[in-house]
Amino acid sequence: MWHPTIPKRLRQILRPRRRLAIAEACLIGLVAALASVLLKVGVGWLGTLRVQISANYPPYLILPAIGLCFGTIAGLLVERLAPETAGSGIPHVKAALAGVPMDLSWRVAAVKLLSSTIAIGSGLTVGRQGPTVQIGAALAGQLSRWVPTSPDHRKQMIAAGAGAGLAAAFNAPIAGVLFVAEELLHDVSGFTLGTAILASFIGAVVSRILGGSSLNLNSFQSSGPDLHSTAVQVSFSMPEIPCYLILGVLAGLLAAIFCQGIFVSLNFYKRTLRISLSWRIGLAGLISGLAIALLPDGFRDNTGLREFLLNGNATWQVAAIAFTAQYILTLIAFGSGAPGGLFAPSLILGSSLGYLVGLFASHFWGLGTPITYALAGMGAFFSAVSKVPITAIVIVFEMTTNFDLVLPLMIASVTSYLVAEAIAPRSLYDRLLEWNGINLATETPKGGILTELKARNVMQQRVETLSSQMTLDEAVQAFSRSHHRGFPVVDDGKLVGIVTQTDLVKIDQLQLPGDALLSKIMTPQPVTVGPKASLADVLYLLNRYQLSRLPVIEGRKLIGIITRADIIRAEVDQIEGKGVGSGPEVSYVAYQTRSPAVGKGRLLVPLSNPQTAPSLLRLAAAIARDRDYELECLQVTIAPRHISPSEAPVRTAKSRRLLRQAENLGRQLGLPVHTQVRVAHDVAQAILETIKNEHIDLIVMGWNAAPPTAGRIFGSVVDTIVRQAACDVVLVKLGESSFVTGQLSSVTPTNDKFRKWLLPMAGGPNAQAAVELLPSLCTVSDKCEIRLTQIFLPSKTQRNTRKLEQAAQFLHRKVGCICVAAPVCANSVPEAVIDLAEKEKCDAIVLGASREGMLQQAIKGNIPEAIARGSDCTVILVRGAIA
Repeated sequence: MWHPTIPKRLRQILRPRRRLAIAEACLIGLVAALASVLLKVGVGWLGTLRVQISANYPPYLILPAIGLCFGTIAGLLVERLAPETAGSGIPHVKAALAGVPMDLSWRVAAVKLLSSTIAIGSGLTVGRQGPTVQIGAALAGQLSRWVPTSPDHRKQMIAAGAGAGLAAAFNAPIAGVLFVAEELLHDVSGFTLGTAILASFIGAVVSRILGGSSLNLNSFQSSGPDLHSTAVQVSFSMPEIPCYLILGVLAGLLAAIFCQGIFVSLNFYKRTLRISLSWRIGLAGLISGLAIALLPDGFRDNTGLREFLLNGNATWQVAAIAFTAQYILTLIAFGSGAPGGLFAPSLILGSSLGYLVGLFASHFWGLGTPITYALAGMGAFFSAVSKVPITAIVIVFEMTTNFDLVLPLMIASVTSYLVAEAIAPRSLYDRLLEWNGINLATETPKGGILTELKARNVMQQRVETLSSQMTLDEAVQAFSRSHHRGFPVVDDGKLVGIVTQTDLVKIDQLQLPGDALLSKIMTPQPVTVGPKASLADVLYLLNRYQLSRLPVIEGRKLIGIITRADIIRAEVDQIEGKGVGSGPEVSYVAYQTRSPAVGKGRLLVPLSNPQTAPSLLRLAAAIARDRDYELECLQVTIAPRHISPSEAPVRTAKSRRLLRQAENLGRQLGLPVHTQVRVAHDVAQAILETIKNEHIDLIVMGWNAAPPTAGRIFGSVVDTIVRQAACDVVLVKLGESSFVTGQLSSVTPTNDKFRKWLLPMAGGPNAQAAVELLPSLCTVSDKCEIRLTQIFLPSKTQRNTRKLEQAAQFLHRKVGCICVAAPVCANSVPEAVIDLAEKEKCDAIVLGASREGMLQQAIKGNIPEAIARGSDCTVILVRGAIA
């Protein structure tokens, strides 16, 4: 972690003490404020330039063109440099603080700052306050890497950076602190509050000094240097309480619909349009530009529009148009993935809605002023969207500094929060994370990585050792040449002791000569751990015996050593999103080809054996063509462990020849085919990374039915894929008669290769998945016959064959071929299936098995594995997606 040139004294000064936390929090607040001011100035300059140009040229041409061009540029920056900067960024920060591997670095901060400036300045109706939260957190994450702190300390600093970003954006330090406690960490400990308060205070002060008031809520009423010296004109009386309750109900209802509309928009862009992020944002900019060009001139400046609503001169028509336009355009912009947040749009929507309610109350009942309702509406809508009522109240209060506004704010905000929570429960940011495949409730280990990781995951495998027959002079020289403070003592590969710098003191105490053996001072039978010991157990032993390192042994053989630094590094890597300890590095894409993304999903086919590849590809292509999927073909090349995959020299000629077969088949069948060669330390890891990165819906992979090793069912790679892949999994063990030899030069069906199909109905949760897959598989042959069976034990007198009959009816309707369904009575399920397949001369057996049945050895053995080993025909095993 540390550069060797850093003096030891400096390291001691920078150890995690309270004064270091104070200094770090102040520095984080400063840099977060500078970034916030830079974002504000950049957005203001681009926005002013856009408004000026649209005043001199036809706006219906200029505004759409600016939106399209700038939106596309912002999308390209995000897409090419930092995909994690899409959207508001707050879900990204929240996931990182929950322990999900997420990158928070200079790169993320810089890309977010630049792309948000371009996107918001182009006229997209998203806010800059959400991005400042991610920028502040990313800057804090980068700064905290330079200080030797614990992962918990670093997490607190990231939260402080997020709070400072929000405080600087709104000039509201208290709101920044509350947002950290209420939404990000759900923690009100002294350390959290202390660092967050410092960073938020510094951020707000610096932002106000350099950038002036953030939202200028009072600027239209005050011309003095202190914008808070003249309070906004607010009036409130007890008879108005029902009106504010109505405002809260309306804000909660419309905000809940608004949040649901966000996911409708996200799904539309991703699953209906299916275009790249850059074009999505460009399209949103084009639509926003067209809409704004058709609206009155005041709508071209969001800040000016907000102030116009708050000065009390707007008509109800203007307020209604502002609410409707902002509502729709925000959904369009945010759904595209544009780098921007929802805070500012929520405030405009709330002020428009509150202004309308205020006009209604003052006109019909003569109660209050529209300005008061507009300000209360800001807090109410913000509270309902973000589900942070306390933060919403404090933000609006800090921007107005008017105590008369607190009560109407509380009534409207709390009411809207309760209504929105009843209609659409849970935080919007948690739901956005789940939409992106991250569930904080399930993906964050309850005990953290200390209980999840084992010693073998983080131990150092290369260990410097000494021999017990070494002289003391040689041992002292070994210590002087090394930075280690201790060495395991190994004889004939077996651990016999350990020696530390403390043990060297015994030389003088015992007055031992220099030629004495090391065994005189070493500690025999040291405390050790096994490779399967959890990091929590390792840490307990280190603390219990006041040790700095523990040997990791298997039997008596030394296989590694683990230190406190290794455990801290593993926790830091988990927070920073760099993977786990000394595990395999991320795979590297050495070669790839891309086809148009026009399918409804993607099917992955890992290819390794040239002999089985043609048959496997034909089966996969049949499924892909039937389901309108794109075909993703993968070839994995293994790199030596001591070389990074990105640096390993590889030859891809043979791999590309194998992948060309898939490309040829795709052209013949009209299927989009993507190919890639990945260099990795581990095949299973490379496949799982491809599933995640390419959004795979189904994987079809070969399966060698050789007897598994101890602790394995299907083999190392297949077991890992079955256990961890979230998509549908189809395993194929090809029979000898099912091999397609040579190149795939023709799309002529293999008539006699897959003609007779056998489908045992076990009644498990994946039986229906096997039934639904069979019509796709039948298309590889011009004629087919299907036999369905259900195995019953002789002791079972009541035999329910309803599912068997339903499956037969479904297949007959879908395939239109001969379909025979008959139950079988037998003592052994595998033997009955194998005998039936041999008797009926079946070409393939399709099995659906539960996840537990595939991952655990049952009392009577693993049925699919037994059928595959005992049958000569092709066996296809289906496992549905893991929910």
